[in-house]
Amino acid sequence: MKQFTANELRKAWKQFYIDRGHVDCGAVSLVSDGSTGVMFNVAGMQPLMPYLLGKKHPMGTRLCNVQGCVRTNDIDSVGDKSHGTFFEMMGSWSLGDYFKKERCQWSFELLTQLFGFDADHLAATVFAGDENAPRDEEGAKYRIESGFKPENIFYLPAEDNWWGLEYGPCGPDSEMFYVKDIPDCGPDCGPGCHCGKYTEIGNDVFMQYEKHHDGHLTPLSQKNVDTGWGLERILAFLNGVDDVYKIDLHAPVIAYIEKESGIKYEADEKTTRSMRILADHTRTSVMLIGDEAKLLPSNTGAGYILRRLIRRAVRHARTLGLNKDQILGVAKIYIDEYAESYEHLDKNRKFVLTELEREITRFESTLENGMKEFKKILDKTGAEGKKEIEGKDAFFLYDTFGFPVELTVELAGEEGFTVDEKGFADSMEEQKQKARDNQNFSANLSTGAGVFDGLDESVQVQFLGYDALDCDGSIVAMASGDALTDELKEGEQGSIITSKTTFYGTMGGQVGDTGVILGKDGSKFEVTETVHVAGGRTAHVGTVVSGSFKNSDEVSLKVDAQERAKTCRNHSATHLLQKALQEVLGDHVEQAGSYQDTDKTRFDFSHHQAMTPDEIQKVEDLVNKKIAEALPVVTEEMTMKEAKKTGAMALFGEKYGDRVRVVKMGDFSIELCGGTHVSNTSHVGMFKIVSESGVAAGVRRIEALTGDNARNYYKNVEATLNDAAKLLKANTSDVLTQIKKLQEELKALKSENESLKSKEAQAALGDVMDSVKDIKGVKLIAQSVKGVDMNGLRDLGDQLKGKLGEGVVVLVSELDGKVNLMAMATEEAISKGAHAGNLVKAIAGKVGGGGGGRPNMAQAGGKNPAGIPDAIAETEKALELQIK
Repeated sequence: MKQFTANELRKAWKQFYIDRGHVDCGAVSLVSDGSTGVMFNVAGMQPLMPYLLGKKHPMGTRLCNVQGCVRTNDIDSVGDKSHGTFFEMMGSWSLGDYFKKERCQWSFELLTQLFGFDADHLAATVFAGDENAPRDEEGAKYRIESGFKPENIFYLPAEDNWWGLEYGPCGPDSEMFYVKDIPDCGPDCGPGCHCGKYTEIGNDVFMQYEKHHDGHLTPLSQKNVDTGWGLERILAFLNGVDDVYKIDLHAPVIAYIEKESGIKYEADEKTTRSMRILADHTRTSVMLIGDEAKLLPSNTGAGYILRRLIRRAVRHARTLGLNKDQILGVAKIYIDEYAESYEHLDKNRKFVLTELEREITRFESTLENGMKEFKKILDKTGAEGKKEIEGKDAFFLYDTFGFPVELTVELAGEEGFTVDEKGFADSMEEQKQKARDNQNFSANLSTGAGVFDGLDESVQVQFLGYDALDCDGSIVAMASGDALTDELKEGEQGSIITSKTTFYGTMGGQVGDTGVILGKDGSKFEVTETVHVAGGRTAHVGTVVSGSFKNSDEVSLKVDAQERAKTCRNHSATHLLQKALQEVLGDHVEQAGSYQDTDKTRFDFSHHQAMTPDEIQKVEDLVNKKIAEALPVVTEEMTMKEAKKTGAMALFGEKYGDRVRVVKMGDFSIELCGGTHVSNTSHVGMFKIVSESGVAAGVRRIEALTGDNARNYYKNVEATLNDAAKLLKANTSDVLTQIKKLQEELKALKSENESLKSKEAQAALGDVMDSVKDIKGVKLIAQSVKGVDMNGLRDLGDQLKGKLGEGVVVLVSELDGKVNLMAMATEEAISKGAHAGNLVKAIAGKVGGGGGGRPNMAQAGGKNPAGIPDAIAETEKALELQIK
């Protein structure tokens, strides 16, 4: 067998297939676009599913690549010699091109010529057949013809040699094995046996059937071949190791962890497991953050999985005695290791390390308190004679300390406890339901109320709103509340779907149009919202203000032109804003959300710190510059491939069809967008940023105004300035000077006032040294004084403490019907048992309040001035109890 590095193996795999007419189709993002129902790409064939189903691939019928994958379904197995959450799948495909003969021949050549396996040590399995499909004699025949020994061909049942999903393309597969020179373990020894004689090294899937919903199979018109080999597993095997953490991708990291922790790899099972988990989870986190999706930790979806991985890595790093900087050291090694093969990773190096550090810091700040709370919950559960932590307690740890439930389960398991995961899920659902209950009618309509789900597929809506504001159409469906209806009468609220519409439905951050739908008999439906519903249809939500509407009625639709224009200005300004942010802050800026209506534009973007006033001004100036340049806004429809060539920005995770709309604003901004826009940037009028704030970790938000809204903003600012000038009896140009003058005068008056209050308080207190009492050898001054705030009491206390030398001072004052209470104790008094905080606690109740503090100083407030004499009297008793 030949030995390879990871980079050598990637290149050799692709070149082997390129030499046989294949095209390297490249890798896609690790984060799934959601079309396959999973959060991550879990297999090399997953992104190619539409083409395996018959869609024509733009790069041809013979493809190959090396695809990064993320799987977390068996995360509990990570820590052994072979499992990982991130892995690379080396793949090749025939999309209706060659089939079993060529595939078997090339697999044998790959094994013997490229990898250097001895043919005598190779075995293969094929499908044995069952009641659904015949025995794969053809697969066996071509394995033998390619060079496999007939005695090394084994027939296994569907559970071992059949590939397929619930329905769709499926077929027999054929696995290849390396056979060791050791005796059979028994008469049934063969592939699948756990004796170690047979090691799986590759698999070819022959998709030749289609499984229907009722379970029966029919031959596929397009027969495909899917070949997938795990890079790490093959790399370990070729290099003669049985531990993937010893291959060149992991070895430098393991050596670094050994050095930093002072613990030898494989020294004991527990620390070795922690080393592997730290390595694997850090690598996967690095790959996900550095991916083109720039995934960030969050509490939902794929971001939650990422957060779970990072936090699990932190916990295992702590068991090895490693800190944040050392975890980042691991991350840096992986970035260097994958820099050549994953271009996004190297490009996003700073972003990866910054975001990883933020999440580690965030978790470390709560981990200590969370672990203490977990211990309390564990002790409470055990004291109650239970071995299962309640779901609500697990949810408390999640909600308050950011503990993923899986972490609680893992921690509990280490102590011999379980977790009520159903109870946790119920608590989570209860929280979500509260949010859902607050949705309004149109929100429910567009997020799955299902009222239009049952419409026939033939009921479609033609959108004409890019080129017109008015059109005629017919009503094809209506709903009142949560049910379909044949008629909407005057005064009723509901939703109407028409065969044609010019109304833009809320999508991509742009709010839907408003306007009217008019019947031929003069009836009128006022559209207050437009939303997208099942089947890609557009529903007009509103109220019948006159007459009535019935299904099949011919109607006229009229979008409110002024409202549409305002929204267009805000949407177009958002495109200019995104590009301006990238120019001022850097290429790491990406859209994280947006919202445009008639009043404002709101744009969320990736950036890990607050913008400075100078940065905000630069962005605003750049947007206004592009508005003044009167750039033409041109919208073109093209293929996704053509769009990428233009450099158009796309929103990651957004589902785009075969053809997309590209919105170009001169040469400044080019984006994929389905929204409506102005025809020239000058129509935006002007642009004003009114706020910049943080909305989530690594996400900032800008709110801005355009057109008349921006002009009205400046008018209001001007009016406020004029009003301020009138109050100051000054010109607007002198407002700042007058304010500074008033501030100086106010500061002088405050200082004089504080001085007078202090003198007054001292005068009111009189000569208190005559009232000093001796409490078991500790001097005590306990007095009341009128009209002094807490600051004044502290000043008086410091003065009295100075006169007293050593002892305790307690002062109580009534001010505006409330009570201020303050106590101080010197070091000598504290050494004898005095404690100002406990003293305040003991007497504050007499004035209807509460408080406390440190041994040397404490304060409290109260609501009952009548209790002041009792509080003074109680002071002596309380202090006497404290003194030893």
